[in-house]
Amino acid sequence: MKTIIKLTILSLIMHSCTNRTNIEYPETRQDTIVDNYWGTQVPDPYRWLEDDRSAETEAWVIAQNQVTYSYLEQIPFRNKLKERFTELMNYPKYGSPKKVNNKYYFYKNDGLQNQSVLYELDSLTAEPKVLLDPNKLSEDGTVALSQAAFSKDGKYLAYSIAKSGSDWNEIYVMDVASRKLLSDHIEWVKFSGISWQGDGFYYSAYSKPEAGKEYSNKNEYHKVFYHQLGQAQDKDKIIYENKEFALRNCGAGVTEDEKFLFIFENESTSGNSLLMKDLTKANAKPVLIAPGFESDFSIIDHYQGKVFVLTNYNAPNQQLMVFDPTKPQLENWQTLIPETENVLESASIIGGKLFLNYLQDASHHLYAYDTNGKKLFEIELPTIGTVGISGNMDENEAFYTFTSYTFPPTIYRYDVAENKAELFRKSEVSFNSDDYVSEQVFYTSKDGTKVPMSITYKKGMKRNGKNPVMLYGYGGFNISLLPSFSITRIPFLEKGGIYAIANLRGGGEYGETWHKAGTKMQKQNVFDDFISAAEYLIAEKYTNPKKLAINGGSNGGLLVGAALTQRPDLFAVAIPEVGVLDMLRYQKFTIGWAWATDYGTSEESKEMFEYLLGYSPLHNLTKGTDYPATLVTTGDHDDRVVPAHSFKFAATLQAANSGKNPTLIRIDVKAGHGAGKPISKIIDAQTDVWAFVMENLDMRY
Repeated sequence: MKTIIKLTILSLIMHSCTNRTNIEYPETRQDTIVDNYWGTQVPDPYRWLEDDRSAETEAWVIAQNQVTYSYLEQIPFRNKLKERFTELMNYPKYGSPKKVNNKYYFYKNDGLQNQSVLYELDSLTAEPKVLLDPNKLSEDGTVALSQAAFSKDGKYLAYSIAKSGSDWNEIYVMDVASRKLLSDHIEWVKFSGISWQGDGFYYSAYSKPEAGKEYSNKNEYHKVFYHQLGQAQDKDKIIYENKEFALRNCGAGVTEDEKFLFIFENESTSGNSLLMKDLTKANAKPVLIAPGFESDFSIIDHYQGKVFVLTNYNAPNQQLMVFDPTKPQLENWQTLIPETENVLESASIIGGKLFLNYLQDASHHLYAYDTNGKKLFEIELPTIGTVGISGNMDENEAFYTFTSYTFPPTIYRYDVAENKAELFRKSEVSFNSDDYVSEQVFYTSKDGTKVPMSITYKKGMKRNGKNPVMLYGYGGFNISLLPSFSITRIPFLEKGGIYAIANLRGGGEYGETWHKAGTKMQKQNVFDDFISAAEYLIAEKYTNPKKLAINGGSNGGLLVGAALTQRPDLFAVAIPEVGVLDMLRYQKFTIGWAWATDYGTSEESKEMFEYLLGYSPLHNLTKGTDYPATLVTTGDHDDRVVPAHSFKFAATLQAANSGKNPTLIRIDVKAGHGAGKPISKIIDAQTDVWAFVMENLDMRY
């Protein structure tokens, strides 16, 4: 976003922020725009803020940021909090090694590097050599490495970068031996993998967008391309496109033996059709083998003449199926490992064995099976937590990373044949896990549903109803909130804070049934689950409404927005981050149309419109209400959930709030939805969020 504006524009709307209790907010112009939805008139006075590249919007952003930072700068412990975050972040962070053509590759951040560096190892005991340092791609660290994919022979590395947090990617190709870039350069890539076949790779992209609308216009007509090394992008061959449906996405992946290409087409964030192309046959075309969008089909790989598929087809908790690639139609598939009462979250083939990761009450259990579906053993994990395993199909060596709320990420080297693990790299973070406790509780939601929640706190905590609590949630898109360690919670925990994470309906913790129970006309279940979590924490004397903060991002930002509008009395602080807050128009921007299977749209039916209007955070702010202290956060390059959601919500909240609590918006410049954010920006953002939270919970640092 441009930062140079006419001084006269700024002076017209800017008022000074004199102190933290009497804030003068920028005046935000109101239009007389009114939309007609199924006979209902709905005003949209801040529609002009949807044009996030206009001079007037840019002036408004600067004015709001000046008010926000003036407030934050007056918090007496903000600098000390930043020093603590910087100290905590300053330790080596490692990624799990990946073996390619007898060499190992891994990511490492020395501590405060903005972006992690990709290293190469000739052996596990050799001196690491830098392969790609994304910190050299920009001075401020806002260019991030999105993906890195090696050709099968390890000769080439294709990698994608994202600038300023945008979902738009560019792909480059490096000769690994010489470290030199080839001439290949691909633009307007989005929601894409990089999958090699021979001396080229498959990727997904859109046509070049309209100038000036790159970050807001609806994304239409996704295509799968094949890029041959050395040729210009305009020569890339279209492998798949669907000209009949503009609002579908498609992606492609090649099996490890490069014999088959699978194409995934979807209309939303769940459910896909599946096509297969036989790469061993010249001029073979993609063939539809699993139609429709009611089920998810995820290809594990082709191994020993069978294709392994993870799917929720006729199995809400997912099952593992196999098929013969000479008879690939869905009616010929066979169940190898049936659905169980626990969710089968992921599967992989390593060292000739199947490794299946199951979810049990929102934590992982990892099992080994033979390729005929016989269970062999469970891999013993350090405690209740989250694990991810990786390795090659025919190699005995694997690596897995384990983490939990009080267990920093730790990498283990694993012998598949012997079922033995040894510590490979232990986290060096300055954190004594023995000082903290993490417990899981089950509480009752409004309709009687039992919902799990994890609560982490310092030993010695007394349930006297006076503790500061941060309650976090998401509740959407089949995404599970699993135990994981986060540096950013430590300062809050150190000062007696309690961190609670509720596993709400709409997520994937208990399979597709749990997910569907929090979608469309059942979306209110998610908000009820969250509000019930808050009421449980109060009833069980962990805290009280004056000490309770709530936080969530993206769909979780919607959650926080709905909670604070439905129960403003229940919370002291609300932090909706990059939230979906205008439920009547979300589908009109970038990839918003893909969320309709979770939300429904205002255009779908009168009934769906009325349901959305009933909880849409933007439309349920009521003038004259005393709202919690609220810090809305967004990024000016967020092209996933466009910043207009946050802009309009903040302007409306400031006009509606009758109390003295601050209602501010923090707009990060050269930042997007969150992916690839440099360490420096992470520290700044976390400092401001937690300073705001602790100040308004009457904590001191």
